[in-house]
Amino acid sequence: MFDVAVFGSLFLTLFVIMDPPGITPIFLALTAGRPAKVQRRMAFQAVAVAFGVIAVFGVLGQQILDYLHVSVPALMIAGGLLLLLIALDLLTGKTDEPTQTKDVNVALVPLGMPLLAGPGAIVSVILAVQHADSFAMQLSVWTAILAMHVVLWLAMRYSLLIIRVIKDGGVVLVTRLAGMMLSAIAVQQIINGITQIVQNS
Repeated sequence: MFDVAVFGSLFLTLFVIMDPPGITPIFLALTAGRPAKVQRRMAFQAVAVAFGVIAVFGVLGQQILDYLHVSVPALMIAGGLLLLLIALDLLTGKTDEPTQTKDVNVALVPLGMPLLAGPGAIVSVILAVQHADSFAMQLSVWTAILAMHVVLWLAMRYSLLIIRVIKDGGVVLVTRLAGMMLSAIAVQQIINGITQIVQNS
């Protein structure tokens, strides 16, 4: 049977890490000046890239980490530092004036990875897949991953409607709040990684 608890737990974890409401102003800032049709296509591309990366690590994550001799705590700390850099950009307003030129596909980098499919999401999926020891749990895990990406696509796809509601001032406010939340998540991820290293040593 479908395991609702496993689905809910992973979905909420990914929701906090991947942050659909928070990614909306970032998406709008990175795709500013492009036609709505192009923005919609980039929203789909970003989600497709993120899902591809997450799926690969979900299936082969532990093998990839073992081959590279990278531990999960090390990946968590690296991910935390990376998220902290992004959070600082949000807090200081560097995303308000994107420097990307019009011919650069920001849907792939940085949107698809590392903003959406970042180390935090990758580690969460690897651990969830490892702990899913039955078909029902595996089904729940992959359904949660798919559902999360659908939510991300909807958030970015309809962000043009959101921007009309909250206006530019609202976007700035949401961006700053997202930066604060992301910095807190980043610090917590670093602490969790260090804690695991200490416990395993």
